[in-house]
Amino acid sequence: MKRLIAITLILIAAVAWVTVKYFNSLGTSGMHAGNVIRTIPDNAALVFEFTNENSLYDIYKDNNILGNLIGEEKLTDLDTVKNRLINNPALNKAFDNRNIFISIHPVKDDIQLLITASVKDVPVQQFDELAKQRNSGMLITPLKIGDKSGYNVYFASLKKRLYIINSGGNILSASFSKDLITIAATYQPPKEQHNFMLLPDQQNSNSLVNLYVNYQHLDPLFNQVFKDNTDIFKPFRLLPALAALNINFKNDAIMFAGYTNIETQKPGSYLNIFANQQPVVNNLKDIYPSTTAYAIDMAVSDASKFFNDLSTFQQKAGLQKEKDALLTKVKQETGINIKPEFEKLVKSEFAVVTTRFQEKFGIIEVKNGSQLRPFMTNISNMVTDEVGQFNFTKLPYFLLGDAFSAFRKPYFRIIDNYLILANTPGELTSYADTYFNRKLISKTDNYLPFDNLLAERSNISFFLHFKNSQQILKQSLKDDFYISYKDNALSWRNFYAVSFQFGATDKNFYTNFCLLKNMQDTVARQ
Repeated sequence: MKRLIAITLILIAAVAWVTVKYFNSLGTSGMHAGNVIRTIPDNAALVFEFTNENSLYDIYKDNNILGNLIGEEKLTDLDTVKNRLINNPALNKAFDNRNIFISIHPVKDDIQLLITASVKDVPVQQFDELAKQRNSGMLITPLKIGDKSGYNVYFASLKKRLYIINSGGNILSASFSKDLITIAATYQPPKEQHNFMLLPDQQNSNSLVNLYVNYQHLDPLFNQVFKDNTDIFKPFRLLPALAALNINFKNDAIMFAGYTNIETQKPGSYLNIFANQQPVVNNLKDIYPSTTAYAIDMAVSDASKFFNDLSTFQQKAGLQKEKDALLTKVKQETGINIKPEFEKLVKSEFAVVTTRFQEKFGIIEVKNGSQLRPFMTNISNMVTDEVGQFNFTKLPYFLLGDAFSAFRKPYFRIIDNYLILANTPGELTSYADTYFNRKLISKTDNYLPFDNLLAERSNISFFLHFKNSQQILKQSLKDDFYISYKDNALSWRNFYAVSFQFGATDKNFYTNFCLLKNMQDTVARQ
């Protein structure tokens, strides 16, 4: 009996110990995550969070997939910080098993990284002792920015300085950019405003890598990278929303999944409309041309509701007067009330595709192409029996929304139950050849392995094929970024494609992000 009581007491003690450790872990990952992320300057667009523990590093040991994501130079910088400082025996206890945040910021004409971490105790004495060491490969001197103090660490191997400040509350911030660390040192987080959505404590504690996104902060980031106002990923950059995503480990792919929550207190964007739908099986991707550089696919479960929501959105955007005038003109000149007739025949999916030759195609799935044809011919000037040009400007934009703004007065062709739009007759001829001769990206090498990683259903799906986008990126990226993309051993050109998918849920979006590595012999080079 005594033995049974002793065993029971041991079991109770063990359960209590595990419980305390578990909730301490939650407190560290959750509470500290909220405290740390609030100190990050609000111009950050993306924040990566990971746990400083060996299990994470072991997973990606000898795997360059993360290096391709951030680039060779910045990977070397971060490796040096990790090996020389974070894993330094004098400092390791302060950082062991702590969550580290790497945020991405547009600074002047460049993109810079900020490293932020909550340490167990600020290792002031340890830094001072390291500063006294000779032949360490580091020169450590005191640093003062405003009312914040810290250290200036010169790495001889990099010939660079890392600036470290104590942001208070045992939070350290560091950057190789003096401008960014100055912004971080003087940043005062607003009390009520949250720039990033946090994961629940339990989910955070069980995830080794998280990605936080502020979509409206992506636009300044893109402006640093691209010469002009590119339309790549543009609808997402206008979305008033925050995302918190978890990594899914795979040797040849980077995959994140989680939730994107719309900020309802801010003015809505075109993509907000799709949050009122249900996810739909995506089929149009199967008829994208083999030359597709990038595309955005939109799918609706309730077309009638989508068109009502689109009308409300356009009215709030101040477009109602222009829209009414155009629709009235169409009816007066043709006798056709095109909006209800068009909406009755649209099915569930429509997409805009840009090819490597910078052709643009609008692909709209319709219920019956034969029934649509009379309406289309009456509002157009027919060039051939199959091809016509709209007589009215901006009609696709008002009928289907922002994604179709590129087609001001397009040419059209109906192929089976698809309405195809393009800006020249030659582009329509090109697409017809693609369609009838099955020159489709879904038939190319590597597409099926990539497609197998994607969600079957979504409401919005963005796709970019890196090799097909090479020439567009050469023309669009700023010179330094394109050179890094093209010439560095580690860069995004080592990926086959990227996909970003939204599936509506509870008036927000479940989100999937996927980057698949190229096969070794298919690396995109120019």
